[in-house]
Amino acid sequence: MSRRPTDPRALAERAFKAVTAPKPVELPPKSPSLPGVKETVTLRIDRDVLDFFQESGPGWQDRINAALRKAAGK
Repeated sequence: MSRRPTDPRALAERAFKAVTAPKPVELPPKSPSLPGVKETVTLRIDRDVLDFFQESGPGWQDRINAALRKAAGK
């Protein structure tokens, strides 16, 4: 007889928990942002605000970016 009695049910539960335990998700390291590099995003803004920036013609995305940069104090 072994010195340590084994309970098959306890062993099975321990093995099951080890396999099914949630593992922490490792996110990839965030790369530093490079100056002047634009990133595509989805942004929901009011229609009248969009109309205001689009009225001046092409380049409205750059004008929105400039306004947001100014609002952010950059």
